[in-house]
Amino acid sequence: MRGKCIMLQGTGSSVGKSMLCAGLCRVFRQDGLRVAPFKSQNMALNSFATREGLEIGRAQAVQAQAAGLEPVAAMNPILLKPTGDRHSQVICMGRPIGSMTAMEYHLYKPRLRTLVKQTYDVLEAQYDAVVIEGAGSPAEINLREGDLVNMWMAEAADAPVVLVGDIDCGGVFAALYGTVMLLEPNERARVKGLIINKFRGDLAILEPGLRMIEDRLGIPVLGVVPWTDADIEDEDSVSRRLTAQTGAGEITVAVVRLKHISNFTDFQALSLHPGVTLKYALAPEDLAGADVIILPGTKNTIGDLNDLKRRGMLAPIVRHARAGGLLAGVCGGFQMLGNALRDPEGVESDAPEAAGLGLIDIEVSFHAEKRTAQATGAVCGGPDWLAGLRGAGIAGYEIHNGENAYGPGARVWLADGAGRPLGACNTAGNVLGTYLHGLFDDGRLSDALIRRARAIKGLPEDGAAPAPDFAAYREAQFDKLADVVRASLDMEKVYRILRNEE
Repeated sequence: MRGKCIMLQGTGSSVGKSMLCAGLCRVFRQDGLRVAPFKSQNMALNSFATREGLEIGRAQAVQAQAAGLEPVAAMNPILLKPTGDRHSQVICMGRPIGSMTAMEYHLYKPRLRTLVKQTYDVLEAQYDAVVIEGAGSPAEINLREGDLVNMWMAEAADAPVVLVGDIDCGGVFAALYGTVMLLEPNERARVKGLIINKFRGDLAILEPGLRMIEDRLGIPVLGVVPWTDADIEDEDSVSRRLTAQTGAGEITVAVVRLKHISNFTDFQALSLHPGVTLKYALAPEDLAGADVIILPGTKNTIGDLNDLKRRGMLAPIVRHARAGGLLAGVCGGFQMLGNALRDPEGVESDAPEAAGLGLIDIEVSFHAEKRTAQATGAVCGGPDWLAGLRGAGIAGYEIHNGENAYGPGARVWLADGAGRPLGACNTAGNVLGTYLHGLFDDGRLSDALIRRARAIKGLPEDGAAPAPDFAAYREAQFDKLADVVRASLDMEKVYRILRNEE
């Protein structure tokens, strides 16, 4: 083994690999190493546009930020974005190459191995260390032949493996033991350590089990990581965030939970606003009492619009807007607010067209070409309650198919430096849409939104404290996570594994 990388694999999905990788990236950075994250293949709807306009998984972008790096496509060469129950968009080195069924992709994967290996080798050569993340479990023996992300990747990178198990969901010792025993002998030899994650309770009660699993497998337990409240952005829609209510402010913000919700990381900063109580709405009754409703991004705009109709969600959303309530749409949510959506080429959906909510005078046409770019929009018009932001720049990124045709009733409130619209609103100014992800991160738009919501509710506009510094908050959360990782793991052993001394 080359002594330049360490790989975290899991006993299954959602055991906390992404967060632990982010924690290790921050620990290694604190210790003076130039470290980069890497995941050969990611399946997630939360994604990020790099400075070059290439799309990668949000988890690797977050890990790069923890490492103090600008995210690049080489950190996640393959990204799969589910568009339905059977198909996923396949993104290769930041660009979509088509939509495939699970079987089509399974047969296609071997062609990607050379690309993944070459990409990893170039990345590794640039850094002191690489933290590699696996996906799912290496014990999915039916998928071993086409593996691209677990033990094949470990062999391609000549990486030592640390296996992570989730004790919170139960059965962690069986999961660790069963995973290791289902590996081939050469794969088993790569496993240099075990981590038990998400522990809550008395460690003394767990100790006998730790010694037994070490004795049975001959692999050391590197540590037990407690359940942590470090607020790190989530990788995908299995997040507990989507079922939790956060904050205790006087303004209730309801984010509509879509079947193919994407980039709900847009609302992490908003959830921290002292004036906000934020929740995710799955059923019509979840919208009751909401002061602000938000339609988020989606990978299947027409499909999710039809699903909202089946769930009885559209009527209360329209009633809220018609009554003067604040309604915002981001990316796919923006498209839903228009008059019509057309997808004759089946870019996102099997349905060729659908009627939108008719709340903003736009029509959307989907084409195969996808726009991925970092962008800064300037507030250039819109409702009077945005007047204090006129000329202010709001930085974020775009990831979408679909182009808008703007009718006379659409008021552009956000545009880039070339005058290209990034957002529009209705004539009354209470329904806003934008293609810009990350629009709440700097706090100015959320402050304006909360002031307006307070005025509509009959509360003093300046009665809520301003939004916190989200960039500083995120850095503090990375440091908090690093403290937990450092205190929970035997870092001397971790470094020996990284240096190929174990």
